[in-house]
Amino acid sequence: MSTAAEKKNPKSKGVAKSAKDSKTSFSKEDYIKWYEDMLLMRKFEEKCGQLYIQQKFGGFCHLYIGQEAILAGMTWAMEKDDRVITAYRDHAHPLALGTPAKEVMAELYGKVTGSSKGKGGSMHMFDKKRNLYGGHGIVGAQIPMGAGIAFADMYNGIDAVTYCFMGDGAVRQGALHETFNMAMTWKIPVVFVVENNNYAMGTSVERTTNVHELWKLGLSYDMPGEPADGMDPEAMGKIFQKARKHAGSGKGPFLIEAKTYRYKGHSMSDPQKYRSKQEVEDYKQQDPIERVLKTIKTKKYLTDAQIKKIQDKVKKDVEDSVEFAETSALPQAHELYEDVYVQQDYPYVKD
Repeated sequence: MSTAAEKKNPKSKGVAKSAKDSKTSFSKEDYIKWYEDMLLMRKFEEKCGQLYIQQKFGGFCHLYIGQEAILAGMTWAMEKDDRVITAYRDHAHPLALGTPAKEVMAELYGKVTGSSKGKGGSMHMFDKKRNLYGGHGIVGAQIPMGAGIAFADMYNGIDAVTYCFMGDGAVRQGALHETFNMAMTWKIPVVFVVENNNYAMGTSVERTTNVHELWKLGLSYDMPGEPADGMDPEAMGKIFQKARKHAGSGKGPFLIEAKTYRYKGHSMSDPQKYRSKQEVEDYKQQDPIERVLKTIKTKKYLTDAQIKKIQDKVKKDVEDSVEFAETSALPQAHELYEDVYVQQDYPYVKD
């Protein structure tokens, strides 16, 4: 199988060049983009929490508040054709990739104007145009699927890397080990990202494993990996850059452990009795948005008026997304049978 893959993908033995590979520092524009992107993720999720309490939409709702720096780093380092797949804490991923906030909100509302036509909801965000392949509700299911997407690219000679996100709880699934073994054996171009926010639902990492540094899980497969500060977009940008260069050069997978923290519960129904309020407040002192804003102010990248303009724009984007979702139509009964199977030109199928 590896021989066939090498024949289809001549780049597997070389080094894929990237415009980001040579970047060693972050620009004024990088910081401004990080601030606006992370602020949108934060304010969008805060609004989602309010709307959920108001019963504007149902099902489960998992908020990304506190973890925004991870995606800011990823989008800085990734290339145009790269893929993304994640679990069910997935509202921020499409926003980071450029999906309009109104489409994400409409999906939460179950409206036809949503990114999945209202059929996926909170836990199943997709955006084919921006190479987002979910949003998956089954714990750990996205791990082998992420490797599968990356393998298809490798087999078809497509120069792309897949970023496969998972939580610290999902690494307990057996499918992770099967996937790691296969991915390393075939040198699949996938970057595995553990968003380690310390708690799998309500159980701490320390209570579930003797290995507290989760990036070490790849060592038995000779998979390179490193931890990084998941509250710092600079740190995440650098590690994603390194991982992308490794995976995109034909050397196979790379494992990132993003050490982060969620300020809210596992889901909106979580009473959070497993941690103290002081612990949450301590982590908030490392807030990624405030860290970026401090740099912007210290280096005088923006004036107070310009910062306020960004804040107002984000606020309006969120407000507009709610109005869009509220006024959009619900799916009709006949649509229950549509999009189950769709005949279309699939990017991995060649004549």
